[in-house]
Amino acid sequence: MKFKMDYKWVALSVTGVGAFMSSLDGSIVVVGLPTVLQNLHASIVDGVWIITGYKLMMTILLVLLGRLADLYSKVKLYNLGFVIFTIGSLLCALSRTGEQLVIFRFLQGAGAALLLGNSIAIVTDAFPKTELGMGLGSIMMTANLGAIAGYTLSGVMITYFGWRSIFLINVPIGIFGTIWGYLRLKEVGTKTVGQKFDYAGSILYCIGLSTILLALTIGDPTSGRNIAILAGGLAFFVAVVFVELNHKYPTLDLTLFKIRQFAMGNLANFLNSLTFSCGPFLRSLYLQLVLGYSPLKTGLLLIPMDSLILILNPISGRLADRYGSRVLSSLGLAFNAAALIWFSTLNEKSSYGTVLISLVLFGFGLALFAPAITSSLMGSVPSQKRGVASGIVTTISQTAGVMSIPFSLLLMTLVMPYNKLSQIVSSSQLINSNEGPLFLKATNIACLILGIITLFAIIPVLLGTSKEKTFAKMPKS
Repeated sequence: MKFKMDYKWVALSVTGVGAFMSSLDGSIVVVGLPTVLQNLHASIVDGVWIITGYKLMMTILLVLLGRLADLYSKVKLYNLGFVIFTIGSLLCALSRTGEQLVIFRFLQGAGAALLLGNSIAIVTDAFPKTELGMGLGSIMMTANLGAIAGYTLSGVMITYFGWRSIFLINVPIGIFGTIWGYLRLKEVGTKTVGQKFDYAGSILYCIGLSTILLALTIGDPTSGRNIAILAGGLAFFVAVVFVELNHKYPTLDLTLFKIRQFAMGNLANFLNSLTFSCGPFLRSLYLQLVLGYSPLKTGLLLIPMDSLILILNPISGRLADRYGSRVLSSLGLAFNAAALIWFSTLNEKSSYGTVLISLVLFGFGLALFAPAITSSLMGSVPSQKRGVASGIVTTISQTAGVMSIPFSLLLMTLVMPYNKLSQIVSSSQLINSNEGPLFLKATNIACLILGIITLFAIIPVLLGTSKEKTFAKMPKS
């Protein structure tokens, strides 16, 4: 008897490979960056953009590509993403200068955006609503596995095979994913017909979001230059809102935010993504600069948090299917807030065991929150809008991640000047012993504020979600 796999598992297997590779390449370069720059004789500016360029492309393209998916084909664009990602990875491995690697990382990021932007929508279409949380939780599990593998594989591969191997590893996996997706994926959701692509809104949206993210990531975010850039980006977004509200078929479908569950869920998701992304950065600084751990030891000690998320995501997704998203999302936020507030009490004599408590709380928190809130968000929109909805949801999370380090430093400037913080962080060491207590206080204050923000994120969860999961219809304009 010939075995036939249920389509939902086919969709999950293909999108799982894409989620794994997208996450892997968001982290695999971080540990190996010094070696890459040394071998290419590249500058620290190139180094910043080798990491940021990839994430920036993923962030600014997700909504645009989600809209294209709704108009044309989620599956075709997803498969195209594998092709672009694989070619971009090969070109990254063949780079001869830092500038070339930056350009090819942009291309690789565009492919990753196609993969990431369509994976959630494909899984949402493939799984019945009673199992959606499990499906989305499994996708998040593979994404987290990719992030963990990136940090772990980077040092090993560079040591034994050279820095180019961290990009070459994507090529055979990308070829497999391309063929598997082409042969097995199919369109099962409702397709949008008779609508035209919104060029004006798409261009304004990409320019506006790019400008805002640049203002938050280059230099002191409180400087006059950055504030001016930020103001320009916000002006573009005002224009985006005006254009999209007056366009019959907008790229950024603002009518989705008329769905209370979608609007409130995205607000909670943004706040949690921002505070959660700040956590590893601040803990890494604490472990290295206050407790004196090496970068390698620091990375290994952060694994328990990621491992908990990896193990619990599918389980919590299944619980969301059974009990609804409100309780699980609220509990997840409470755990994350407790982790940050606990972390704000640590000092220069704290043991790793006390740090581990914060990591465990964070692991439980995100594992409970992420599958439940994503299931709630995607279940609240109609099938023909899931491409752009998926793009919006992922863009909001990615934007929060890009903002996290500048936002962490901004909170720390309540205690220490930005220039001093920037100097300490870039050199990965305290300039003198007198700075230790002040730096520790800055870290603790930042974590306390982040914990309070996370607690406030429970409010939109309670306002926007329900105990029973429902697939909402679009409100009338």
